Amino acid sequence: MNEPAVKRARCATCLRAQSACICRWITRVEPRVALLVLQHPLEVGNAKNSARLLHLSVPGSVLAVGETFDAPALDALLHADGRAPVLLYPDTDGDAGLPVPPHFVPQDAGRLRLVVLDATWRKSRKMLYLNPALQTLPQLALREVAPSNYRIRKAHAPHQLSSLEAAALALAQLEGEGVSFQPLLDAFDGFVGQQAAFVPHNGQVRDADPL
Repeated sequence: MNEPAVKRARCATCLRAQSACICRWITRVEPRVALLVLQHPLEVGNAKNSARLLHLSVPGSVLAVGETFDAPALDALLHADGRAPVLLYPDTDGDAGLPVPPHFVPQDAGRLRLVVLDATWRKSRKMLYLNPALQTLPQLALREVAPSNYRIRKAHAPHQLSSLEAAALALAQLEGEGVSFQPLLDAFDGFVGQQAAFVPHNGQVRDADPL
């Protein structure tokens, strides 16, 4: 007779097994820009995913899980507190038959909400396609992107960053010259090192997040 499997104790904050808790890497940053992370359901249980650490490090940020969102609920998330949402996404120029997004006009950081799609490149395009409200948002593309340190997930190009790396760079870009979120990136390096210890040398890794 097989004995029932023993459930591993989980951390109530990072929602991971206590043996793999990442709370030590939570690094509080306080941007003027609000942050909304839309996470694909397949990323929720992925140990290599960086969005939870990002969410826990940015007070007031919102992490919503879904592929297709209820339109009124999504609109409320995007425009909460009267902020103007801007989508972190590479220049698309109508890619995949989607309309060309409106031009992003820089404005005061305290009036903005950065929207991040936490998904693989393919899944993020699907999320954009399935949620028309996202297609109407001005899109922000990162400038001067250095190679990612997301070595625990496979990327197809050096500029493909983790959601945390991309969000940190985008927040700095929106906040203005002289603002840096390097402490958050340093914490990410520690998180990556911790997770790398759990990856077999011959193990397979999934595609990196698109941004």
